[in-house]
Amino acid sequence: MSDIEITQTHKVHGGTLSFVRHASAATGGQMAFSIFVPEGEGPFATFYWLSGLTCTANNFTEKAGAYKKAAELKLIVVAPDTSPRGEGVANDEAYDLGQGAGFYVDATQSPWTPHFRMETYIVSDLIAAVEGNFPADPARRGISGHSMGGHGALTLAMNHAHLFRSVSAFAPISSPTRCPWGQKALGAYLGSDHSAWERHDASLLMAGGAARPFDTVLVDQGLADPFLDTQLMPNLLEQAATAGGAGLTVRYQDGYDHSYYFIQSFIDDHLAFHAERLARA
Repeated sequence: MSDIEITQTHKVHGGTLSFVRHASAATGGQMAFSIFVPEGEGPFATFYWLSGLTCTANNFTEKAGAYKKAAELKLIVVAPDTSPRGEGVANDEAYDLGQGAGFYVDATQSPWTPHFRMETYIVSDLIAAVEGNFPADPARRGISGHSMGGHGALTLAMNHAHLFRSVSAFAPISSPTRCPWGQKALGAYLGSDHSAWERHDASLLMAGGAARPFDTVLVDQGLADPFLDTQLMPNLLEQAATAGGAGLTVRYQDGYDHSYYFIQSFIDDHLAFHAERLARA
């Protein structure tokens, strides 16, 4: 059992929502996550959610409205922070770099290297904290996320397919090597060698066949999203699925934007999508 500190608990839809802090070797400091555990003894399948730029562990927890459906489906729901934080942790004045913008990669460049190791944090420290302290079934993990977190969910699932059985995303940054958000972050965290960026680009991974372990990948995208054409570019993901022989379902939702109102509208579909696949594992 790894050490954790539970700072708050609340009963929600018959289950328990806990706010957790724990030490992370990957980030060299304290990290935060929320976890909903449904009523019963378990073990339960686990749905990991990765949030987007500027978010904390609380955005999904407070805004997505996910727990009623999760309770019905008997899913644990885990929502971690988007970056390391605190005194001595590097930051940037811009919203799209530094604290709140970890991009789910392991930084190799100064000043980010000591703490910004979010890939290792998610696939190692976070999973260990969850499965060491809560009734989570290690054979049944799914991952999803929004925007920067959608990028993280897709790339972590494809790079670590042995860890996850299902993957979905809301408005993901589909090809960070080809959009301003991604180019800025990957350049800062990984340096100028673009070959180091490629394993963090969902479209490139999918085109190379990395999504084949999953029967299909579900993506929802709002057509009123202001970032659709400049930052998200789901058409590149669709082209990659064709090239790489991947199962991909992209649902374009008329009138929906980039906000949590969009996520709240379709989160039940994603939870059901994951529950169905995790029941087969």
